[in-house]
Amino acid sequence: MLRVRRAAARILVLTLAATLRMSSAAQVPSNPVLAGADPHAVVAGDAVWLYPTWNDGTPGERFFAFSSTNLTDWKRHGPVLDLRDVAWTGDDGAPRHHAWAPSVIARNGRWYFYFSVGPQRPTPSRIGVAVGDAPQGPFRDSGRPLLTGGDGFEAIDPMVFADPATNRCLLYAGGSAGARLRVFELESDMIRIARELPVANPPQFTEAPFMHYHAGRYHLTYSHGGWRDSSYSVHYATAPSAAGPWEYRGVLLASDGVRKGPGHHSFLRDPRNGEWLVVYHRWDGQTGDGPYRGSRQICVDRVTHDADGLLRPITMTGGTPSPPPE
Repeated sequence: MLRVRRAAARILVLTLAATLRMSSAAQVPSNPVLAGADPHAVVAGDAVWLYPTWNDGTPGERFFAFSSTNLTDWKRHGPVLDLRDVAWTGDDGAPRHHAWAPSVIARNGRWYFYFSVGPQRPTPSRIGVAVGDAPQGPFRDSGRPLLTGGDGFEAIDPMVFADPATNRCLLYAGGSAGARLRVFELESDMIRIARELPVANPPQFTEAPFMHYHAGRYHLTYSHGGWRDSSYSVHYATAPSAAGPWEYRGVLLASDGVRKGPGHHSFLRDPRNGEWLVVYHRWDGQTGDGPYRGSRQICVDRVTHDADGLLRPITMTGGTPSPPPE
């Protein structure tokens, strides 16, 4: 009888475990989750916060945030920052500046919002930083650019990473027209640069760097290719430190027959179950190699690691089926 009870208990445990796995799998949303591009995702409490390149259709360049506790239902916040409130963007007389690709980090009880400003003429691209008291902002500009491009460097796509080895925050930026990665250590106030770290360019680097630490390694991921065509993809390198040297690991996300140009991503741990997720943008419902037109879509997919803690190539899910050939 005791053996029967033990067997029954084991079956119950296995059944519950399988049920939990099925429940966990069901929690990944149906893609796409939002229209937009360049999503930076962070966790605050039990919610995931997204900071994308996104416009509500009104004149001007403004940033919004989106929050969700289930990755399906999203609440819009903002605008969290309006470029009209960033006085230094108008100092070059350009008729209009564009804002894109934000990155957000919580530090010292405050929230820091980093953003790209263009175009490249007459002033080179610049990265600004604004400060807020909560993930929903509002964020107040620091009063000056944090970083200005030039000499073959395009100051775009900021990403700030808190290095667990040193507790210092590093700014990763650059790419596109210059296709060059640069890394800077920030001052403790998070709105000034302390010094630049020497760093080699990782293989296949174009733009949109993202750094995270897992299983004893630094994982640098970044976009490669042209953002409007099927070459856009996410590549991967690891290192023993936050500034390299890089060991190239290959492609993580690439176009398939239905989903095109995945890129400009961020990684996070799902606050509900601890699973790793990637948030990225792509083109849905497109055929051929591009250039694509219309709106990019923000998607969320599950991430897995191998026995050595390395990221496995990511399978995209969901999406709008491609239209039939003309």
